[in-house]
Amino acid sequence: MDNFGLLLDEWRVAVDKEVNGKCQPTLLLSAATYYKPVIPWDVVHRYPVESIDKNLDWINAMCYDYHGPWTREDPTGTLAALFEPTGTLADLFDPTGHISTSGGLQSWIGAGIGRKKLVMGLPLYGRSWRLQNPTVNGLGAPAVGAGPGGEEGYMSYAQVNQFNGQVNARAVFDEATQSYYSVAGPYWITYDTVATMTRKMAYAMGLGIGGYFFWDTSNDQGCQFSRPGTH
Repeated sequence: MDNFGLLLDEWRVAVDKEVNGKCQPTLLLSAATYYKPVIPWDVVHRYPVESIDKNLDWINAMCYDYHGPWTREDPTGTLAALFEPTGTLADLFDPTGHISTSGGLQSWIGAGIGRKKLVMGLPLYGRSWRLQNPTVNGLGAPAVGAGPGGEEGYMSYAQVNQFNGQVNARAVFDEATQSYYSVAGPYWITYDTVATMTRKMAYAMGLGIGGYFFWDTSNDQGCQFSRPGTH
């Protein structure tokens, strides 16, 4: 992360130098980042927030993939909760606290990044699980791996809607986290809807941050965009 900060310093000098005395705009510099400025994996990494704020025009905070069927033992959880789960769910999903979009954005602001340089990510896809017991199907339900969508249960928003309609899935809104999930027999899917995205956009506007982005538009309902490398 120290070297990343130095790299940003060098890039800013380079792009400013490039346009010196020329009638052309300066290149924009941005980065896609973790949803918060600290990555608490096996080794804790802290983003060089001071260098980011000084040198980048904005960052795209990836406010999604908070939970997924990464291993066969992972329980169901929210893909991109706006707020933290409460009670026993909080202990199950996040013993250290603050796995949520609101927590991530607030932590970036608290670390010193300018609000207008902070952009909130919105997922146009879902993650699926196969339940251990179809009758135990709420948030935090035991699972035995990924459901529809392959090894990591990846389903586009269009595929989620199609699946929900084909199998008459039961859609559930979780008020605490402001997130949706669907249940159909042994399958469980977490995703965002128009309603949850609208609430997230309102939250972002209330924070006064730079905006929001989608990952990615090719996953949207009725969208005809092709993926990179395809036609």
